[in-house]
Amino acid sequence: MGHERGDKADNMAIDGKLVRELAELLAETGLSEIEVEDGERKIRVARQLTAAPMASVAVAAPAPVAAAPAAAPAAAAVAAPAADADAIKSPMVGTCYLAAEPGAANFVSVGQSVKAGETLLIIEAMKVMNPITAPAAGVVKAILVENAQPVEFDQPLVVIA
Repeated sequence: MGHERGDKADNMAIDGKLVRELAELLAETGLSEIEVEDGERKIRVARQLTAAPMASVAVAAPAPVAAAPAAAPAAAAVAAPAADADAIKSPMVGTCYLAAEPGAANFVSVGQSVKAGETLLIIEAMKVMNPITAPAAGVVKAILVENAQPVEFDQPLVVIA
């Protein structure tokens, strides 16, 4: 019986260093969970987020918009979600890079014309650089992320029209 238990322990060996790295990545990015799959092994690291601060932010945010409906900032705030609806969204969780390497020029800038398939930015996930390309030709209307910014799945990245 002890021998079987040893085999199970070997099969369930957990890479403590990887778990620590994932936990640090959670802390750095502010994400609530990360899941990594390698063959049959799956590791999920999650942390509990308190809902109270989020609730107070969610309740406070609409107040300024409602208080000044005719003001220019309110119009800008209304326009932003519409732009996000047309935005190219992140297909993964990772870190967004606007240039190929530090010090290099950004792939695209606002006002630039792009062709379908042209690289707009890169998302690094698990040490893999994933190019995010333009789905169609158009003009870059907005870049909604900063260089080296952590991004969530489905987060708006770039608006092309």
